[in-house]
Amino acid sequence: MISTDVSLSEFPSFRVRGISTQTAAWTLHWLLRLGIFMEFVGHGACGAITKKGWLPYFHVLGISENMGWELMPLVGSLDIALGVITLLSPRRALLLYMALWGCFTALLRPAAGDGGWEFIERSYNYGVPFMLLLLHGFGHDRKSWFESLKTVPSLSARQAQTLLWVLRVIIALMLIGHGGFGAFMGKKNLLGFYQTAGFGVFGLPLETIQTAIGFFEIGLGCAALSATWAVFFAFIFAWKLGSELLYPLAGAPLACWEVIERGGSYVAPLTALCVLFLLRSIPSKIDCYAGAY
Repeated sequence: MISTDVSLSEFPSFRVRGISTQTAAWTLHWLLRLGIFMEFVGHGACGAITKKGWLPYFHVLGISENMGWELMPLVGSLDIALGVITLLSPRRALLLYMALWGCFTALLRPAAGDGGWEFIERSYNYGVPFMLLLLHGFGHDRKSWFESLKTVPSLSARQAQTLLWVLRVIIALMLIGHGGFGAFMGKKNLLGFYQTAGFGVFGLPLETIQTAIGFFEIGLGCAALSATWAVFFAFIFAWKLGSELLYPLAGAPLACWEVIERGGSYVAPLTALCVLFLLRSIPSKIDCYAGAY
């Protein structure tokens, strides 16, 4: 793992009564697995059902519209299978593939003319699979890349700090990217969401509210790069979940799957909470001993 030197004194003290460091480590492991499962099953379901919004991404690859409709269920089914396998029996090779696949699909969005903010916002699509891989470490031989990950490795405080820094970057990018939708892109579907949420009651144009929320999220993203307080990450979790729940409230197409697909954005701040707890539980060394399922 990559190391970063950060003084443990920067982390405010907090305790979670009755929770051991081993339990927190397994919670971190399972949160990441659950986030990957939600991402790939949600994304895969949109493909299996077929989603018209995917067609421009096929066009980027030179695939015709008719072929795109035929390929969508296949791509979606593969994503669903990967999500289920990771929930049941994660493996390093699959995690690396999912991180690269998530990065590739995110890059298709600006390539199709959706704007660079789309790639930045989807940091959790590739970041969460990479986080689980980073937690367990890269394989040292072919067998280790394909064997099931059944234990949580022992982590040093420095390695836990590295995990926290990676999580901070993932959270910062997803917030800054989403903020860019409102502050700079003026994304139309957000106006419908804010109208549904009743923001029009303030008497301000929805466009003004959209811009203000966008800059607020960008500010949150910048703050995430140096955040050390548990309450901050708890707020980010609530903010992201509340934001995405506007999909079903607004009656958006495939709304439930859209909410599920963004599971990584909810899991990222929750895993940051777990790492903070680990860092404060045993400042000198963090022992997340291996355990059985």
